[in-house]
Amino acid sequence: MPEGVLEIDRISKRYGEVVALRDMSFDVRAGELFGFVGSNGAGKTTAMRIALGVLVADSGEVRWNGRTVDFDTRRRIGYMPEERGLYPRMKVLDQLVYLAELHGMGTNEAHTSAENWIARLGLRDRRTDEVQRLSLGNQQRVQLAAALVHEPDVLVLDEPFSGLDPVAVDVMSQVLREKASAGVPVVFSSHQLDLVERLCDRVGIVSAGSMVASGTVDELRSSGETRLVVESPTTEWAATLGGVRVIERNGTRCVLELADGMDDQAVLHAALAAGPVHEFSRQRPSLTELFRNVVTIEGRSA
Repeated sequence: MPEGVLEIDRISKRYGEVVALRDMSFDVRAGELFGFVGSNGAGKTTAMRIALGVLVADSGEVRWNGRTVDFDTRRRIGYMPEERGLYPRMKVLDQLVYLAELHGMGTNEAHTSAENWIARLGLRDRRTDEVQRLSLGNQQRVQLAAALVHEPDVLVLDEPFSGLDPVAVDVMSQVLREKASAGVPVVFSSHQLDLVERLCDRVGIVSAGSMVASGTVDELRSSGETRLVVESPTTEWAATLGGVRVIERNGTRCVLELADGMDDQAVLHAALAAGPVHEFSRQRPSLTELFRNVVTIEGRSA
């Protein structure tokens, strides 16, 4: 399998007066899980469809291994749409074999691969069922198998965890990790930010068609506001400090948010002046909190 990078380079897309994407740029590296997060309508699905060639960008370019993505390249991409793209009256096994053959596999190879993924994703008892007779969760498993059956070089998955029970989420997470470990670039969108935080090597936050923040989870969390957790007999002293905002209070424990340039040692000094301090630590925002902050700030500046 060739190693490479999927590059989304300054793509833009407009529908009349509506700007769906504005100079969107990011890359997904070989062996990397890249989480693509944003509110509904932020542009995630549009960007993925352009990467697949389902839509054409007004400007910009999509590249794989430094070359513009063409028809042959797209056959090597595994795509999982948010809206299920399966034939409802076709049987699971027949459908997967058919899709593998469309991507260039021979019949025997396609059958072997389809059976492997059916077994791996817990669908063996449903292999001869019509897709429309499956539960929504099992349909989602078949949709993942359809993205994987031709052993793609790149995976692009739009909300792959939607509608899955916890066991299926664990199975899918393991599959994505294994694909990344084998050198496949994997990009997926999800509203389940705790899952993104746990799984992904890097994350991109999208707002109003633009990439507004990108980096590892640690980098993104470190870029957020400085927060301190302080536990002392009284917390009244915190309200008297300039450049400090009390965002949570629970008895003798409070969470403070510091303005840029505020010295945390000044906070410690003020707390000690009021009595003994039993806890004094930094608190980094979760990806969910960071996402809310970034999207809110971008919305106000738009």
